Amino acid sequence: MDQPARKTFAGSTADATEGTVDDSVLTRFIRYTTFDTGSDRTSGTHPSTDRQFALARQLRAELEEMGAFDVEVSESCYVYATIPATAAKPDGAPLPTLGLIAHMDTTSDAPGANVRAHVEHFIGKRIVLDPEQGIILSPSDYPELDSYVGQDIVVTDGTTLLGADDKAGIAEIMTCAAYLLAHPEVRHPRIRIGFTPDEEIGEGPDNFDVIHFDADFAFTLDGGRLGELQFENFNAAELHLTIHGRSAHTGSAKGTMLNSMLLAMEFQGMLPPQSRPEFTEGREGFYHLDEMMGTVERTSCHYLIREHDAERFAMMKERVLDIVAYLNGTYGPGTFVAKLDDQYLNMSERIAPHRHLVDNAAAVMRSLGIVPLVEPIRGGTDGAQLSSMGLPCPNLCTGGHNFHSRSEYIPVPSMEGTVEIVKGIVSRYAEAIED
Repeated sequence: MDQPARKTFAGSTADATEGTVDDSVLTRFIRYTTFDTGSDRTSGTHPSTDRQFALARQLRAELEEMGAFDVEVSESCYVYATIPATAAKPDGAPLPTLGLIAHMDTTSDAPGANVRAHVEHFIGKRIVLDPEQGIILSPSDYPELDSYVGQDIVVTDGTTLLGADDKAGIAEIMTCAAYLLAHPEVRHPRIRIGFTPDEEIGEGPDNFDVIHFDADFAFTLDGGRLGELQFENFNAAELHLTIHGRSAHTGSAKGTMLNSMLLAMEFQGMLPPQSRPEFTEGREGFYHLDEMMGTVERTSCHYLIREHDAERFAMMKERVLDIVAYLNGTYGPGTFVAKLDDQYLNMSERIAPHRHLVDNAAAVMRSLGIVPLVEPIRGGTDGAQLSSMGLPCPNLCTGGHNFHSRSEYIPVPSMEGTVEIVKGIVSRYAEAIED
């Protein structure tokens, strides 16, 4: 069986603190994947996990070493930094400040600790990630791999996610920052850098200080394949559903037992089966049962509700509350307890007055020979909430694929291409842009 050569990585998390930082986007990215930064929606703390601070402190050290200004890690684990302007308006007034944002946490959908990232030169054959366990990354399962024949791609050993969502975005911003600080002759406006915790649980902007960040507009780097450019996303809500049952001995349960797990199944059965993630695409919304734990006496369910259209989004939320009311009428008040919370809104209306953000990013991509892939996000990003908070913030690609899974990978040329996109955007904003 043909198997591409595996390239080892000699770097470590110690490199930055010892003053030997490799400034390539690849080396930065793999270094960042060694940090376990999984967030936890059940913790109730900000950040949701203390382990995110380790990466935040690493990034602070690297930013300070490369000469960034105003570098800080907040009490809530937000990293902020400044790259001073090297250009101004013709009359000497400052240009608008541009922000670059990515998130540090990784999802809990797949294991995120002890990531063993390495580089494979992809020759069009399946990649054996773990021969002992038979874990394989194959074009037959992921046809988009065929687009990267002849390229180096970063993968794991198949037992964890890679963390390109969003450590690739961080690596790309850091690589661009290092370049700009080392080349003051490159004209650009004042740039603010922000790295957030807890994006994966929808809490990334909760303690983000927009006023302190002090940017006129920004880009998040949290997208997928090279060329993605997004300024529409789902409206999002989450439903925490608690179902109270009644236990009884199975031998004498008739007329007494009320099995909360079966009631949860009844609730699920009243949702439209076609409105699930596996049956939807594009701008189609869905109900997603994300987590379920239960016994006869008590079952808890966590649902994600997603829809691009605001009117349909409101109807979807109303539907779940109507179902809860109906079932409580059937089984008794308080049997179903629903906590329904909005998470973020579609950012398209907030980006529309600042269309130059999308137009300029697309123009830069075309100048680099990259086809802009302007499409709605079937998910969320910090940019959605930040746009609602007054910071217009469309989303750029990172180059990654198969996020939130053990089969996650990212082509090295896609990371390098994203760095060039960011460089091009900040240079383009050396000229005054009218809102």
